[in-house]
Amino acid sequence: MSKRRDRPVIRVNALRQSDCQGHIGLGKLTFRCALGRSGIRALKREGDGASPKGRHGLLTVLYRPDRVARPRTALPVRAIRRTDGWCDASTDRNYNRPVRMPYPASAEELWRSDDLYDIVVVVDHNVRCRGRGRGSAIFMHVADRNYGPTAGCVALRRLHLQRLLALAPRGARLAIR
Repeated sequence: MSKRRDRPVIRVNALRQSDCQGHIGLGKLTFRCALGRSGIRALKREGDGASPKGRHGLLTVLYRPDRVARPRTALPVRAIRRTDGWCDASTDRNYNRPVRMPYPASAEELWRSDDLYDIVVVVDHNVRCRGRGRGSAIFMHVADRNYGPTAGCVALRRLHLQRLLALAPRGARLAIR
């Protein structure tokens, strides 16, 4: 078996094929989660609202230091700054990369007024091996109260995300199926 397959896996499953809600789990731990408004798709495209099917690495945990304590995790952790953003302009040279706000091309602000990005896990979908238009800013983050659909991310309650991160070893992968 390859090393990539031997890594611990955080499983994400939709309730139904095109559903925007599902379950996320690691070992015996399972929580409810929100998915992209278009469900899960194998061929992810920028702006399609789908969560990308496949196995993805977990790169970095970002958090709002004015709202939450530094998450306990084996993954790399960094505090979000007021000027942090993430480029989602597929023709820009920094597409699907962190940028400093304000940014001249389209970019998502990570320092948000709501609590959805109080804790953010950068998922390695189209990050290390970028392809233009194949989707950007795919994160695990805090869900809204009603588990409303995301733009392609996986979202869960803050407490559940914190518990998952505390148990996730370095090298864990997110398997969206």
